[in-house]
Amino acid sequence: MRRSGSVILCLGIGLLASGCPKGQSEYNQGRKAETLQDYDAAVEYYQKALKANPNNANFKIKLNQIRFEAAEQHVKTGTKLRADGDLQGAVAQFQRALAIDPSSPIADQELRKTLGLIGEKSREEGAAGQPPEDESQKMASGPAVLKPMMDYPINLKMANDARIVFDTIGKLAGLTVVYDPDFPARKISADLPNVTLEQALDIVSLESKAVWKPVTENIIFVFPDQPQKRKDYEEEVVQTFYMANTVQPQDLTELVTGLRQMFDLRRIQQINSQNAIIIRDTPDKIALIDKVIRDVDKAKPEVVVQVEILEARTDRLRDLGVLPGQSASLTFNPPSSSTTTTTTGGTSTTTGLPLNQLKHLGTKDYNVNLPGAVATAILTDSYTKIIQNPEIRSVDGQIAKLRIGDKVPVATGSFQTSALGGGTAGLVSPLINTQFQYLEVGVNIDMTPRVHPNHEVSLKAKIEVSSVTGQSPIGGINQPIISQRVVEHDIRLKEGEVNILGGLIQRTDTKTLNGWPGFARIPLLRYFFSDDRVDHQEDEVLVVLIPHIVRLPELTRANLRTMYSGPDMVPQVKREKQLRAPVSQPPAATSPSPAAVTPGATPPAAAAPAANPPQGTQPSAKLRFEPQSVTLKTGETKVVALVVDSVTDLFSIPLLVQYNPAVISVEEVQHAVNGGQRGGFLSGGTQDIAIVENVNKEKGQAIISATRQPNTSGVSGSGTLLGIVIKGIAPGSSSLSIVQVNAKDSQQKLIPLVAGEATVQVQP
Repeated sequence: MRRSGSVILCLGIGLLASGCPKGQSEYNQGRKAETLQDYDAAVEYYQKALKANPNNANFKIKLNQIRFEAAEQHVKTGTKLRADGDLQGAVAQFQRALAIDPSSPIADQELRKTLGLIGEKSREEGAAGQPPEDESQKMASGPAVLKPMMDYPINLKMANDARIVFDTIGKLAGLTVVYDPDFPARKISADLPNVTLEQALDIVSLESKAVWKPVTENIIFVFPDQPQKRKDYEEEVVQTFYMANTVQPQDLTELVTGLRQMFDLRRIQQINSQNAIIIRDTPDKIALIDKVIRDVDKAKPEVVVQVEILEARTDRLRDLGVLPGQSASLTFNPPSSSTTTTTTGGTSTTTGLPLNQLKHLGTKDYNVNLPGAVATAILTDSYTKIIQNPEIRSVDGQIAKLRIGDKVPVATGSFQTSALGGGTAGLVSPLINTQFQYLEVGVNIDMTPRVHPNHEVSLKAKIEVSSVTGQSPIGGINQPIISQRVVEHDIRLKEGEVNILGGLIQRTDTKTLNGWPGFARIPLLRYFFSDDRVDHQEDEVLVVLIPHIVRLPELTRANLRTMYSGPDMVPQVKREKQLRAPVSQPPAATSPSPAAVTPGATPPAAAAPAANPPQGTQPSAKLRFEPQSVTLKTGETKVVALVVDSVTDLFSIPLLVQYNPAVISVEEVQHAVNGGQRGGFLSGGTQDIAIVENVNKEKGQAIISATRQPNTSGVSGSGTLLGIVIKGIAPGSSSLSIVQVNAKDSQQKLIPLVAGEATVQVQP
């Protein structure tokens, strides 16, 4: 008996296990994790469920959905970490998002953006292994690159013919200058103190109304600045630009039209089959066009909008009572009849009652037909709930449409009836020459999104919820009665913001009382003489929109950077090096022989003598607070001086001060301390200094920067820099410490400083 029970139990367990689909337990655990918003665990459970049952469509759908949610959660976390300054943590979150959902464009985009920020930060800090940026190659070079034999600053002051000035500059730089046959003689005055070779040639060209261009690495050609001469001598290049993000031909056409109008292009060709643009023009114009194309050719942002539509309808009907008859018929039956003989011998019988017999009438001479009563007891309660939860993904600026429902035929046009079968008694057909139009009934959504760089989405939305509620005969055809609820407006939402677009509530209450007058108002007894009908209808529609950004506008610092484009008639570019004054001085050299210098020219200035090296060892510079121990009461303010010791050539000093925001706060930064008796060390007592302060009281941080005026030397020695006003917030102890300082001298070189800290005690 016991063995048979065990066998039955095992068979039951086996049947139960065979009845459950494979992976159902892992799927249920994934649903629980999804409810708790633990999307990483949910992804793992759904993966296990799908592995156990690869053909389960429900498992596949849930896994794809939860991958999107999990990746989006990591992207949001990484964005927050990046905003807080934790770039490495942000990279880890974005990499985790890509591992979960490799098809996530926004995760890849944010990862590349964060890695770029890390690279910029490393270059700014001079991290090891980062090659220095070659500023001379920031812009595209022309067909020939000028490489003079001697590259040092030029100092020249002379007044002579333009050819002689050009030749003098060429000899100083080791270049050969050739001229156009039509180059005119024009006397100019050149004053070129400490300029580069390119700057000297540009200045002399402006004065002499000429244009110079390199022919080889050590030969330049000078010709008059005239439109025809430029057309004859300016060299052009051909470049093909392949667009990576234009989708429609009109996008490419719009870009070509803009380039043609902006740069006055004559040789530009649009290739739709290759999604490319071919341009032939001068190297300067090509460089400007390349900048514009790189700024414009960006992937359009995308957004996924979750639409939740809930329609709830409640109908309640109560019909209770006894409705008696409300009318009776009375029939009169005369007791006798009379016979009348006509003159032709015929007889006729008529029913009638002589007037003298009226007094003999009784109740038996009348018939009364009383109607019956109808007893009604009806109670109806119906509840209808319709839920739609679609998702719409659309590109920025492109309309997206969603239709969920049926197409209902509606008769339109004119009717022409005709008789079938002949005669007026024939059948009439209303369907001859009748046209029908199909209306979309259900959930209709038209939406145009616009994604903004600050993680906000503007939506131009039209949402229509309609249904067929009845039929109405028109012209012999039953036409549908369609009820609709339409919401149409423009809104702007943050990413993930839940917005109730429209809550439409309709309530209808109908009460009908039918019965005998007087009896229908008697309490309790009225139900035997009347019919009481109460009809309650309630219809509610709720529409919710939730936008989720899939891809943002990818705007880099290079896209937002301006670019020099030259004068209006002659667009051109220049490298940053060409606009800067030279730093190094040429080495001292013997004076050139008289034969080597053109008459009227001034030889280059001798190099400035090198600075004497410092004697002995420079003392270590320190930065400290004075006093180092401060005691104050709650609500009281005191000034703590920031003092520097043994510093040399101090020009600017930006620093970051950290403190406990729950105990103290930094209120302001003062230039002088104790009524002006202390401070002003950085100003040297002769000039104003620029002080910038940014205090974050929530984080307990204060960024302070003090800088001398441009083109001035630094100060040396010891003294008070600034005064920091602190205020007691709550009893306790807090340290006032300098966590970062980047002091620089007049040559913009870092000055090493040893920073100290102060202790602040706040009493009640």
